[in-house]
Amino acid sequence: MDHLTYKPTGQPHWTSPTGGAPARPKGFRRGGFTLVELMVVMAIIGLVVTTVSVSMEAILPGERLNTSIRELAANLMQVRTEAISRSMEFRMEYDLDGDRYRIATPYRIGGGRIITTDDPSDEELRFYSPWTPMRDGVALASVYTGGEIHDEGRVIVRFDALGSATDHMVIVSQPAYGSAFTIEVLGLTGLIRMHDGVVIREPARDEDFD
Repeated sequence: MDHLTYKPTGQPHWTSPTGGAPARPKGFRRGGFTLVELMVVMAIIGLVVTTVSVSMEAILPGERLNTSIRELAANLMQVRTEAISRSMEFRMEYDLDGDRYRIATPYRIGGGRIITTDDPSDEELRFYSPWTPMRDGVALASVYTGGEIHDEGRVIVRFDALGSATDHMVIVSQPAYGSAFTIEVLGLTGLIRMHDGVVIREPARDEDFD
């Protein structure tokens, strides 16, 4: 049997009188992880990453739809505010084929006189804001105005200096998830209402006030 001898060298040090590797004190454990421990940790990390990925996939589509709705509503309110503050007609143009929209101002490109007519030559020089696209997977499905549903081409609505607007409803959808939302612009005030799902409200008629 080997006998341990102690050498006082500042730190505890055990050697075997027969030479060879130093003997380890009872209860000593080498630092680090075993292969089993590493595999367990990696399995836990993989489970957490998978759970987070699934959760994000479920959250992101709804967030894209909500963001598109908020952005369009904010732009509609901006058009109304500009029309009132500048005492001029502003317009919103919807491009249903491109799932985008933009603001048409009453000014010429580069400044100059105010456009007050619908002369085609004036329209070519009208200053527009950049197109605002809908978010990925979100569609500008249709616009309902004047008793007609438009689901293709371009539709232009107006906001006047008194705050009134073209009475219309914009359907924003998310086809992959079967989701839809309606933004209603009230003709008399130009204010908006939000509706979950597809809402089509018939325009007011003279006989409705009899």
